[in-house]
Amino acid sequence: MPSIFSTPRPVPGRRVPTLAGAAVVVLALPVFLVGGFPLAGWALAAALWVAGEALGLWLARIPTGADHLKKSGMVAVTMSFRGIGVMVVLLAVTVADRGMGVSALIVYVLAYTLTLGVSLVEYFGS
Repeated sequence: MPSIFSTPRPVPGRRVPTLAGAAVVVLALPVFLVGGFPLAGWALAAALWVAGEALGLWLARIPTGADHLKKSGMVAVTMSFRGIGVMVVLLAVTVADRGMGVSALIVYVLAYTLTLGVSLVEYFGS
């Protein structure tokens, strides 16, 4: 089992995981329209997910590694605050409007989870 985690692998591409998450967000729209869920919740989740992915794509362009320690640290801190920022927004919205916040949370969590899952499959599948 140690070889699974110790084998060096290239960083997986972002295209397929991003498209998988986008599919969740897009496919959630008809569910919201037919189910009578708050459309503002879907819009919030979509905006947060797109903003998070855009930030991730921008950060992926920054060189990291032993030769760029300052930039590596900045990327790590920014990626951490990306998740914290989304949590703060979703918490504040849920406190103000429970239906909208919970519906936005569900869509965002599903999109993020699928994106992460596809990334892991790509990483360990290569």
